[in-house]
Amino acid sequence: MYLLNIQSSPRRSRSASIAVADAFLEAYRQVCPEVIVDTLNVWDEKLPEFDQEAIGAKYKGINKEPMDAAEQKGWNRIQELVARFKRADRLVIGVPMWNFAYPYKLKQLIDLVAQRNMLFTFDGRKYGPLLETPRALVILARGGAYAEDLPTPPSRFDHQKSYFEFWLPFIGVREVKTLVVESTSWGGEEKGKYSVERGKEAARELAEHF
Repeated sequence: MYLLNIQSSPRRSRSASIAVADAFLEAYRQVCPEVIVDTLNVWDEKLPEFDQEAIGAKYKGINKEPMDAAEQKGWNRIQELVARFKRADRLVIGVPMWNFAYPYKLKQLIDLVAQRNMLFTFDGRKYGPLLETPRALVILARGGAYAEDLPTPPSRFDHQKSYFEFWLPFIGVREVKTLVVESTSWGGEEKGKYSVERGKEAARELAEHF
């Protein structure tokens, strides 16, 4: 059993999404002792830029044209990242809300790995997934609270949850579970701690059937 644990907060021990994911992983190791956890922190990974060389390599790959040395080096690094997704039997992704969506470094990872004929196919008419990952858990941490009767209704302000509920099935994750942890900072320190502890409890429960 191989689990890819993606961390997208730079706050380390102060991160709500990492703390809740760690509680989940601790409980999941009790359920599945043989699990191998591969942690990918997007801030520590030294992700390559999706720059001129990478884009050039992408189109040369599609057209089956030879790459130069810089393009091949960048493309090899992208393939290494893709391989970590392909090995995964389970995915856990911690996502803090930034500007009502998600950190740019996490989007950088997605833009690197979500390549045609790597994580999905396209035949000119329709898309198809290339992963066969049974399950993913997305932990969505938010400083504030979001409800239709609040000044921040999710129908207008939440561009975090819906993206991952779209993208993960698009690449081939069969079941996506989400855990929302709200009010981690805006309501004060005590309320934030309470919210994170509630999130940890919920994560431990999810681990029992993941």
